[in-house]
Amino acid sequence: MATSTAKPSRTRDPDKLFERPGPLVEPTFQASSEMVDDLKEFLNVLVVGAGGLGCELLKDLALSGFSKLEVIDMDRIEVTNLNRQFLFRLEDVGKPKAEVAAKRVMERISGVDIKHHFCWIEDIPLEFYSKFNIIVLGLDSIEAWSNINAVACGFLEYDSDDNPIEDTMKGKVDGGTEGFKGHARVILPGLTPCLEWTIWLFPPQVKFPLCTLAETPRTAAHCIEYAHLIKWDEVHTGKSFDPDNPDHMQWVYSEAVKRTELFGIQGVTYSLTQGVVKNIIPALASTIAIISAACSLETLKIATGFNGVEGIHTKVTKFVKDRDCLVCGPGILVELNTSFTLKKCHTSREESVYAAPPVLEEMTRPNLDLPLFEQMGKTPKDIIHVTGTAGKDVKKQSCLRKLRVVFKGIDSVTDMDMAGGA
Repeated sequence: MATSTAKPSRTRDPDKLFERPGPLVEPTFQASSEMVDDLKEFLNVLVVGAGGLGCELLKDLALSGFSKLEVIDMDRIEVTNLNRQFLFRLEDVGKPKAEVAAKRVMERISGVDIKHHFCWIEDIPLEFYSKFNIIVLGLDSIEAWSNINAVACGFLEYDSDDNPIEDTMKGKVDGGTEGFKGHARVILPGLTPCLEWTIWLFPPQVKFPLCTLAETPRTAAHCIEYAHLIKWDEVHTGKSFDPDNPDHMQWVYSEAVKRTELFGIQGVTYSLTQGVVKNIIPALASTIAIISAACSLETLKIATGFNGVEGIHTKVTKFVKDRDCLVCGPGILVELNTSFTLKKCHTSREESVYAAPPVLEEMTRPNLDLPLFEQMGKTPKDIIHVTGTAGKDVKKQSCLRKLRVVFKGIDSVTDMDMAGGA
């Protein structure tokens, strides 16, 4: 019997899924042999984070058929990363994670183009994100997590009936791990709750009272934080502590050991010192691999529309979207003339529309006579957040609202507006 000498395709498994319909997918799914080719040619995916989860995500997405990838990370490789971040080697210590991760994946997987960015998320202009169809998050920082959420929702637009416009949605897939626990979540701005609305799911950050650290330490973590937060400033006046500097970390470890000996406390190690100072989240390679696979599969679903309606049972939590969300909600549409001024909103009482101290109020009071159109940079439409009080009778409470301001008579204004904040 003749045997085939053709080399098997790297995407043979996705090919089998997309080339034929099946009983477990949506009826609207259109099978096509060209779908994987479209992934390679047209889809741009951004991976935010090149740590433990980010390394797995780059590998899994490349093996799933995505060939246009970009990765952002501002960290450098440390020795402690090597046990779970499999793309890095000992000789890579000190190099940017994004650069090395992109290089290693491209070396192992042909036909993949990965561009790396060694910088803070906040330093990248908003225009950079416009080319991406999907953003995949592998972050361990709430600040960065919240920032990228606001950026993605800033591209969302609503029509005149407050319905999200599908073409302006930037799908996000968020993954996270902690020990044996992990999650993979899909966020479609305008349809599902954005990340900001569910920030309460994160556990509160562990903080120690300074009086406990200085007077009555009871644990090894107390001694470490004393050396980090108090002793460092006493000894190194005017010198900032750098958690990525091995000499600085060694100094904190040595001082913490001295304090444990003074108070009869045990348990301080160098690795614990790193964990407490840098707030390192415990991670397991097996958990990371599972969550990365789930995130990659969800990314593939968003890109192709291959959303199964049946399958194995997994624990799923459904979040309800809040239409009043200040980040992804539609807000209140307000149409104004270009001559409108805030003075028209000013009440007869001696109160300013600005909730500000007297000095700041005096400085900003002339703005009441200026047209709002000029104060907003003469943009035909934009988003503003307003604060104030609302309620009935004598019961009032402070509130914050998002307004979609559209100025009449401007040619470039259409029946839609952005969801992001100004």
